[in-house]
Amino acid sequence: MNTSSGDRVFAGPIPQVYEQYLVPLIFDPYARDMTRRVASLAPGAVLEIAAGTGVVTRHLADKLPAAVSIVSTDLSQAMLDHAMTLGTSRAVTWRQADAMSLPFPDGAFDAVVCQFGAMFFPDKAIAFAEANRVLRPGGTFLFNVWDRIEENEFADCVSQAMAGLFPKDPPQFMVRVPHGYYDQAVIASALLKGGFADSIRFDTVAMQSRGESPRTVATAYCQGTPLRNELEGRDASILGAATDVAAAAIEKRFGGGQVSGKIQAHVVSATKKA
Repeated sequence: MNTSSGDRVFAGPIPQVYEQYLVPLIFDPYARDMTRRVASLAPGAVLEIAAGTGVVTRHLADKLPAAVSIVSTDLSQAMLDHAMTLGTSRAVTWRQADAMSLPFPDGAFDAVVCQFGAMFFPDKAIAFAEANRVLRPGGTFLFNVWDRIEENEFADCVSQAMAGLFPKDPPQFMVRVPHGYYDQAVIASALLKGGFADSIRFDTVAMQSRGESPRTVATAYCQGTPLRNELEGRDASILGAATDVAAAAIEKRFGGGQVSGKIQAHVVSATKKA
């Protein structure tokens, strides 16, 4: 699964829409799950990569003891800037960084955490090798990825709606990237290439995604992800109409008012050799 440069652009209005709509819809429940898992490791120093607008960072700051250092990074300065404006309950270090070339010394962290970012790495094995490098011996790399799109009902519905809007050239961002890196054998192979020879574990976690309305779900996916870039690349004026089409599809499948749909992800844990 390859990503294009446009697939990795989270800029302009995307960070604000992402935080307002997409974080409560699909990211916050898994951020809480991720934070519980990190806390159980009792780390002294934590690095978060691909932190986005900081939902995991905020939960880590709330949950982990004050003595635990937290460094939160993302490739997109725009996403980090928005995360910093939201703030955290205690001090963390924010830094722009590329997961494929981390600006940290070897063995600096007890845990490296990544929520729904691995799918965007152009070379997964290189990024995983970097996580391995900055971990201390016995440290843990903990990340999650979305399962196939058919197991994630809102994303699947929106993707099908966009295919109906552009039948000759359907936007494939949702299938290609967020839901394109779910094969456990492929993930394990990249981890092995990255140096994680032992203790690779997968935990598939299903949850319910709840939206205030079909419109908020449609706005989250069409305007708060790089699907927006793909849509506007086809027609600069299409965003409003595309959101309308997605909202209608969500309402037809899930009903009006508050809506609920299945979401599912793989949580992956890999331990650096002691």
